[in-house]
Amino acid sequence: MGQLDQMFRLDGRSALVVGAGSGIGRAVAAALAAFGAEVICADRDADAAAAAAVEVGGGALVLDLTDGPGSVAALSSIPTPHIAVTTPSVNVRKRIVDYTDDELDRVVDLNLKGTFRFVRTIGSRMADAGRGSIIGFSSVRSQTTEPGQGAYAATKAATVMLFRTLAAELGGAGVRANVVAPGVVETPLTAPIKAQPDWYQAYADKPILRRWAQPEELAGAVVYLASDASSYVTGTVLFVDGGWTAADGRYDPPS
Repeated sequence: MGQLDQMFRLDGRSALVVGAGSGIGRAVAAALAAFGAEVICADRDADAAAAAAVEVGGGALVLDLTDGPGSVAALSSIPTPHIAVTTPSVNVRKRIVDYTDDELDRVVDLNLKGTFRFVRTIGSRMADAGRGSIIGFSSVRSQTTEPGQGAYAATKAATVMLFRTLAAELGGAGVRANVVAPGVVETPLTAPIKAQPDWYQAYADKPILRRWAQPEELAGAVVYLASDASSYVTGTVLFVDGGWTAADGRYDPPS
């Protein structure tokens, strides 16, 4: 493993971050670069990818996970990274009985099928190289839900099992696969909630820490899972949720 003071360092390693154009992905790309990785910033928005690349001093890649052939072609255009992180997700907040097939397809196509295609392609190449760390993003919705979260929660639970299976299949080839599960994070995806004060405050009151997370607070978990500090960690879920899934109530009984 090397010296303990170097166990989080990523010098000499390459990293691919999908969704690096904004939110959690942007924070993750910056953190991996700060710890020494050479980062390729991938995003479906070419301008956002380019801006992130300038920010971290790395490369840019236009990548749309919902485009099957296109995503494979884009991934084939870069060398096999040592670290691969995928963050993009979409949510349509509607009750199951009101969902249309088109809305279901939109959520599943990115959150599940897009993620599946990504790990299939990157996992195969990492296995051939005999090393690598693949990191996906699930959610507290893989464990707890509420009205309007049916499709999203289902894809986030599926992401956990996808990565656990990936870990089981590729562990012998030297590839680790793990998932980070955030709670409520202030990102473009959650902007509609922030615009409604009552809804925003209700979510702020739920975690033990009584606040939302900032994207940068997810980055440390990714650095850990990408580095030698987690060399014996695979097939696991790291919750970074402020205690959302640890406590089931807000009332503090009198002593």
